[in-house]
Amino acid sequence: QVQLVESGGGLVQAGGSLRLSCVVSGRTLSNYIMAWFRQAPGKEREFVAGIGRSGTNTAYADSVKGRFTISRDNAKNTVYLQMNSLKPEDTAVYYCATNPNWGIYYGPSYYNYWGQGTQVTVSS
Repeated sequence: QVQLVESGGGLVQAGGSLRLSCVVSGRTLSNYIMAWFRQAPGKEREFVAGIGRSGTNTAYADSVKGRFTISRDNAKNTVYLQMNSLKPEDTAVYYCATNPNWGIYYGPSYYNYWGQGTQVTVSS
């Protein structure tokens, strides 16, 4: 059984930083492309960042480029999202997800396992 557990969310002031972690168990992390998504109240779940199996390839939503960095440690079965220069519009529940396909896709339907999410709240 695959489990994804996110942590690191919290309340932060605008301009601050947070580092999210996602630990994957039940599968070898290197078998999957990984991504972070987020969902704000009343909005659809949206792609934030993705990373290839080796960590060489990454992709970001335009809204977070230059501020967020995704990384992975396959030996620790963990994916990270470093979030800097946070804005109130970054407030959302953040989810990590696994993708068994051969590309970093932006659509949630390509991802087969999801974590329970971690809340990020940015105050102005």
